[in-house]
Amino acid sequence: MKLLRDWRLHLLVLIIVIITEAIGIIEVPVGIGVIMLLPMLFAILFGLVFYFTPLVKDRQSKHAEPIITISVTLLIAKIGVTIGPGLADVIAAGPALILQEIGNLGTIFLALPVAVLLLGMKREAIGMTHSIGREPNLGLIYDKYGFESPEGKGVTSVYVFGTVFGALFYGLVAGLLATYTPLHPLSLAMAAGVGSGSMMAAASGSLIASYPELESQIIAFAGASNLLTYSTGMFVSIFVALPITEKLYKVFRKMRGGTPD
Repeated sequence: MKLLRDWRLHLLVLIIVIITEAIGIIEVPVGIGVIMLLPMLFAILFGLVFYFTPLVKDRQSKHAEPIITISVTLLIAKIGVTIGPGLADVIAAGPALILQEIGNLGTIFLALPVAVLLLGMKREAIGMTHSIGREPNLGLIYDKYGFESPEGKGVTSVYVFGTVFGALFYGLVAGLLATYTPLHPLSLAMAAGVGSGSMMAAASGSLIASYPELESQIIAFAGASNLLTYSTGMFVSIFVALPITEKLYKVFRKMRGGTPD
């Protein structure tokens, strides 16, 4: 009931929606390609601006958190309904849809060396780089290492950063890759399912704007990929990603001249 009575929060959200929908989609030419700036991206930016003004109090900030969960739930429900008619296309993708889960290990091999060897980070790098740091990964790290641990602080920082900038980044990159590279839009749709509803929506929205004739297929592939990541991502993190990150962390710490702590 407190959420329903918070008129300030609902009014701000309504204002942001009206403004961003009025702006619509902005296309920024980049070489032979184009970057799609979608209303969702503007909504994130306007939300950030409002957050740092007196218009938003701590109460509105706290009330907005559960609403995000509700919104993502509705999004997942819509995805589930959309996947049904496109199930034949998803099954036809075969191993490609399953093997794309290997891409979730990319943060380990790309980000961990930078964090430890170049930036000199310690065990917080484990929490930061074992995954893209969404809700299931928060629970895993908190349960294994503790909320106040270096690993816990690392995964929390990535989660906050991803929440603020993740959808913006994915929307921009997806629009650029869709028009600037020869990658098939359905392969990009599979890549959009990283286990985050907002990031997937931003990426698939850019793809749909570039290929409106493939809208149903893009939604089906992105949604199936995202659901697959949700269902298998935790097991991959527990049995594969986190052990690999721990071992590589020790190797990189020795290479830098330090001792694993």
